[in-house]
Amino acid sequence: MAAAALARRIGRSGVLPLCCRLPAWDRASRPPPSPLQPPGLPLAPCRSFSNNKIQVELDESSGVAMMKFKSPPVNSLSLEFLTEFSISLEKLENNRACRGVILTSAVPKIFSSGLDITEMCGKSMEHYTEFWRAVQEMWLRLYGSNMVTVAAVNGSSPAGGCLMALSCDYRIMAENPKFSIGLNEAQLGIVAPFWFKDTFVNVVGHRVAERSLQLGSLHPAPEAHKLGLVDELVPEEKLMEKAAAVMAQWLALPDHARQLTKTMMRKAVLDRLVAHREEDIKNFISFVSKESIQKSLRMYMEMLKKRKS
Repeated sequence: MAAAALARRIGRSGVLPLCCRLPAWDRASRPPPSPLQPPGLPLAPCRSFSNNKIQVELDESSGVAMMKFKSPPVNSLSLEFLTEFSISLEKLENNRACRGVILTSAVPKIFSSGLDITEMCGKSMEHYTEFWRAVQEMWLRLYGSNMVTVAAVNGSSPAGGCLMALSCDYRIMAENPKFSIGLNEAQLGIVAPFWFKDTFVNVVGHRVAERSLQLGSLHPAPEAHKLGLVDELVPEEKLMEKAAAVMAQWLALPDHARQLTKTMMRKAVLDRLVAHREEDIKNFISFVSKESIQKSLRMYMEMLKKRKS
């Protein structure tokens, strides 16, 4: 009953940009209501902040935040995006009113395309260090978050985008066979780091992860659901409604018990990166600096340019 009530509260606000009710003289200029906000219902108190790449809205009545990726064309994980993401997540972690966050995309047909290739091609050693540290920080904060984290995957999500979804507590994907998800680094001649692998194994099991990583597979949504890579498939128009219902179910439990259980399950994987963080950065720099890898990345970037034209 408690979860159902909370789902209705989340659903009414949609955890979308809904702020306090405006005075009558300003209602004409008010943005249209969320598709999950039935007309006539009072709008929930909401705090929002927006950066260049990330938009965040916190519905304080439900304790749920929505974090939308808004970095067209494909929400690639650039240094700027990763920095904004980690700062935004830290703000939510430090806000006692926030108990859960839903990650989704404001860009049609794409959740996130993964790491920005341009950050790894033709740059200085100092830049590679800064970039990879930002990638690590994103994962450490998301995978180790005390909040309930739900990925509402409303488009394709290869490589680093897949990692973000895998790092959440629950993954719901739009039921569209054209959308795919997976750690496809091998297709680019790149080896997924051990902590990408560990996160993947913890979700789908060793054998599925091993095969998928070696082949660099991108799994269409139905196959991803069958493999356990995503927990549910729903029609795209019902994705946010379902995410709100799942969030309510998780928030119905006492926070301390859920948080301690999550820490118990994830601590060993998190600690492994923390203990080897500098070594991991050196390995990344050594790998990405190889001429053969730089050549592969340049070829991939040229292919993308031709595809756009």
